[in-house]
Amino acid sequence: MLHAIKPEEHGPLGASMAHAVQTCVHCGFCLAACPTYQELGQEMDSPRGRIILMKQVLEGTLPAAEAQPHIDRCLGCLACEPACPSGVPYRDLISPYRATVSATAERTAGEQLRRRLAALTIPHPGRFRWALRGAAVGRAVEGFVPEVLRPMLALAPPEVPPAVTLPRLTTARGGRRARVALLAGCAQQVLDPDINLATIEVLARNGVEVIVPERQACCGGLAWHTGDHAAAQSFARRNLAAFPADVDAIVTNAAGCGSTMHEYPLILRGSPDEEHAQSFARRVVDVSVFLMKLGLREKPAGGPGTQVVAYHDACHLANAQGVRAEPRALLKQIPGLELRELANAHLCCGSAGTYNLDQPGMAQSLGEQKARAVLATGATVVATGNIGCLTQLKVHLARLGSPVRVRHTLQILRDAYDAAG
Repeated sequence: MLHAIKPEEHGPLGASMAHAVQTCVHCGFCLAACPTYQELGQEMDSPRGRIILMKQVLEGTLPAAEAQPHIDRCLGCLACEPACPSGVPYRDLISPYRATVSATAERTAGEQLRRRLAALTIPHPGRFRWALRGAAVGRAVEGFVPEVLRPMLALAPPEVPPAVTLPRLTTARGGRRARVALLAGCAQQVLDPDINLATIEVLARNGVEVIVPERQACCGGLAWHTGDHAAAQSFARRNLAAFPADVDAIVTNAAGCGSTMHEYPLILRGSPDEEHAQSFARRVVDVSVFLMKLGLREKPAGGPGTQVVAYHDACHLANAQGVRAEPRALLKQIPGLELRELANAHLCCGSAGTYNLDQPGMAQSLGEQKARAVLATGATVVATGNIGCLTQLKVHLARLGSPVRVRHTLQILRDAYDAAG
C-alpha cells in the first residue's frame, strides 16, 4: 500500500508501522478471519479497514478521534496474520499505533477510571487479589456500582483461590535433562495458581530443573496492548534483569505473556536494551513446545475410561507464536483421552487481555459463541493455554449452565501423571 507516512515523525516505532502499512495490498483475505468484521460486517472494523485508518492518521490526513472507535474494537488476536498472503506484520502496527497515537486519545472519565484500575491492579498479584475480593462485595451492591465498572464485577470469579508461594528452585527428577526459568505471570498467580504448580510438576517429572526468578514482573502485555509504552518498557526491563542467562529456555505457560515477551525487541526498539531484548526473546518458548522438543521421558497413565477433551486455540499461542500442534500432541499422549476440535476454532473467545472489560458487548457475543462451540463437541473438559481464555470460557460456560470444566493443557497432563500414583 502506497503511503506518505514519515517514520521519523513517529519515534522509534515509526519504521515498523510504515513497513506494515506498505506490505498490505488490499486483497481482503483477512476479512474472513477477523472476529469483529464477522460480527459487525463493517469494512472499518476489519484489519484492512483499520490499516487504512491508521495509515491516514499517521499521514496526518485523518483526525485520530475518527479512527479511535474502530481501533479500540480490534481484539489484537492476530488472526489476520496467518490469513494474509502478503505477510502483513499487523502486530508491528496495531500495538505501536496504540502506543504512539491511542495513548493520547480522549476518553470519558469512566473509561479512564476503568483502564486506570486495571493497570493498577492486574499486573500486581497482591493488589489484584484484594481487588477481586472487593468485587465480591461489589456484586452484592451492584446497583450502586457505576455502569462502566460492572464488566469487572461480571468477570470476577465467585471465589479467589488461596495464594500459592512457588519454590524458587525445583530440582529435576531422575537426572537433569534441562534447566529453565519460568514466568509465573501476574493474573494467573491470582486466578488459577495451580497452573504454575502443574507446569513445574510436569517439567520436573521429565528431568527439567525449574527456576522461578524472584524479581520477575508482569510481562507488560496489558500496558503494551492498551498503549502505555513507558509501563511496557519498564516491565520488560525488569524481566530482562530478573531472568538468568544460564538457562536453556525461558518457559511461559500463558499465551499472552509469551507473545508479549517475544515482542520485547519491538517494545524496546531504539533503546540501549534492544539488543538484550533480542537475545532474551529468542530464548522464550511456550511450555508445550519445550516439552515436545525435549520429549516426555515419563509417559502419562491417564485415568479409567475415556476422557473427551476439546481444545481451544488461544490466539496469542496459535496466531502470535504459531503454536498449534504441540499442545494437541501432548494431550494425545494421554491414554484414554479423545481430543475434539471446535468449529470456527480461529475465532477469538473475546478475552484478549482486558478487551472483555473495555468492549464488554463484543466480548460477550464472542464468549457465548465460543462456549456454544465447546458444548457442540460433547466434551466434558476444554483445554487451552492462556489464563485470559480460561477465565472467559469459565464465565460463559457457567452462564449457559454447563458443567464442562476448563483446564490448562499442563493441568490435564499433570492429572494424568497423578492418576498413575
